[in-house]
Amino acid sequence: MLTKREKITGWEKVKVFGPAVLLTLIGFYVAYRFVGPAPPRHISISAGARDSAYFTYAKAYSEILYRSGIDLEITTTAGSVENLQLLEAESGGVDVAFIQGGIGALSQSDDIVSLGSLYYEPLWIFHQAGIKLKRLVDLKGLRVAVGKEGSGTRFLVMKLLGRNGITADNTRILSYGHQKAADMLLNGKVDVAFFVSTHRAPYFPKLFKSRSIVLMGLERAEAYALHYHYLHVGELPEGALDFETNIPPRDLKLVAPTTQLVARSDLHPALINILLQAAKEIHSKGGGLERKGEFPSPNYIDFKLNKEAERFYESGPTLLQRYFPFWVANFLARMKIMLLPMLALLYPLFKTMPLIYRWRVRSRIYRWYSELDAVDPDNYKTDIASHLDEDMAELDRIEKNVSNISVPHAYSEELFHLRLHIELLRNKLIKMSSKG
Repeated sequence: MLTKREKITGWEKVKVFGPAVLLTLIGFYVAYRFVGPAPPRHISISAGARDSAYFTYAKAYSEILYRSGIDLEITTTAGSVENLQLLEAESGGVDVAFIQGGIGALSQSDDIVSLGSLYYEPLWIFHQAGIKLKRLVDLKGLRVAVGKEGSGTRFLVMKLLGRNGITADNTRILSYGHQKAADMLLNGKVDVAFFVSTHRAPYFPKLFKSRSIVLMGLERAEAYALHYHYLHVGELPEGALDFETNIPPRDLKLVAPTTQLVARSDLHPALINILLQAAKEIHSKGGGLERKGEFPSPNYIDFKLNKEAERFYESGPTLLQRYFPFWVANFLARMKIMLLPMLALLYPLFKTMPLIYRWRVRSRIYRWYSELDAVDPDNYKTDIASHLDEDMAELDRIEKNVSNISVPHAYSEELFHLRLHIELLRNKLIKMSSKG
């Protein structure tokens, strides 16, 4: 009676497939060493003061990034000039910042890149209703709030005033933040106040509706834009801000730099993508001087456009980011670098595996043929009869061992042939013993 067949054990499979699995794991490890690091979960952005549009937008960005598990820390500053300084700082700086157009001229670093412009930031000029003003040259001798030290407002206003011969020697220049300048203007402590900001800033409603304050247009706006390429001339039509109260009460010409989203050049590409997706969600709606879909834009920038940002403007979010959550898409994108080396390794490996497996299975069968040769009477030249009993016993042992062999069905025919050859050899031995 045949005993229970010996099946192919797990260890046998390990010996066949183990080396392939091990080589695959080693290949993944080596390739992974060349994969870029995952994006950080915490980045910082430099905004303006808490009463500024920059800060309001920074909070909106923070809420959007939070949905993808990224913490955006907001740093308050005096404005664009300080934002640039923090962005360029070797330590203790920020990763991203809002920068007013034109401020790029102050940059001392080659490691700053632009992610695009976000919206127009008009220059607003308010003055006391009792003062008759037509041009900036008329501000000589007045109390003029030009923006806080370190702000983009002050940077721009001082350039415009200087071109009109207005300096601290002939005019009282006051460096106040926007909210304080608005309060002092309403209280009659300032004659003229400049603001570079979107009309949505929280300090504007009172100024627009005040009967004692007048919004002034900028005469010769085109001339200023000709000298300062980062300024865009726009017309604010009568009633554009409020139809009911007719704000402004007449058509006004304004100049406006753009606000840019600027970053360190080593900011992770995946973060650039998600920041631009947030920018599109926030700024593409238009309003004010912006038309729907005009921003974010790769135009009107002071710094070199980041390559990942350039790709975003041309093609939008990556295919993976369109269909997968941020961290899943990022993981799959990072793993793409492993595909080619892994395919180069795995293709020949898996082409070889069936041959190795076939050899391992067949070796369970064919190794017995060498032992059959040892008991084949045709291999004896003389004295065959004296070995017959010994050969029959050896053949019984071989047959017993072979009966325990188990192979996949695809190799059953070859196992059957072995058993048939054992039976043929047995019949030959029996035939020769009967002759003896």
